[in-house]
Amino acid sequence: MVWEKWAMRGVCGVLAAAGFVCAAPQTGNAEPSIPPAVRDLQRVITPDLPATYGADTAVVILGYGLTPEGTLRTELVRRLRAGLVQAMFAPWSPVIVTGGNPRAGLSEADAMADWLVSAGLDPARILREPHAESTVANARNTAVLMAEHELADAVLVTSSDHIDRARAAFLDAGVTIAGELTPDRTPWPALPLRIDQFGPGLPPA
Repeated sequence: MVWEKWAMRGVCGVLAAAGFVCAAPQTGNAEPSIPPAVRDLQRVITPDLPATYGADTAVVILGYGLTPEGTLRTELVRRLRAGLVQAMFAPWSPVIVTGGNPRAGLSEADAMADWLVSAGLDPARILREPHAESTVANARNTAVLMAEHELADAVLVTSSDHIDRARAAFLDAGVTIAGELTPDRTPWPALPLRIDQFGPGLPPA
């Protein structure tokens, strides 16, 4: 489409000003090669925004193993950033962090909750499930927690190579899935992000 060609030219112009070079179109029927930097910039400029949900929908962020020192691995930070973006677009939704497997006395859920609070999320929105040691346990324990808080459904947040297994486990546990989000589909994946700098606020008490 014409607008796509002009959009690509605009993206390439920005990159050229920054010292990057766009690949030249290929001859024949082959698609032009798009450098990763261009794809990342396109995602920042025209992201797929997460959906909005109400107070009876939980944003469920699945854990990922901590380091032996109890710190967050890069992939877990990516999941948390995706979950934080979803929380911004669903300001009434509670956020469930699920994961046990403690390291240095800290569970995945507790480490995840600490990260979210440091990023500006209200601690009152966070529900912790710190016992699960597998995806199946994530789902079963979260289902119990959701029932206790009378939550109707969930948005699953995990890695793209884990979402199919997570979806199956949560469906088997009886959880209704309202949506899914993975880090590769999240807007602004590498920009500084705090919920008190961007996104809607919490409802009045």
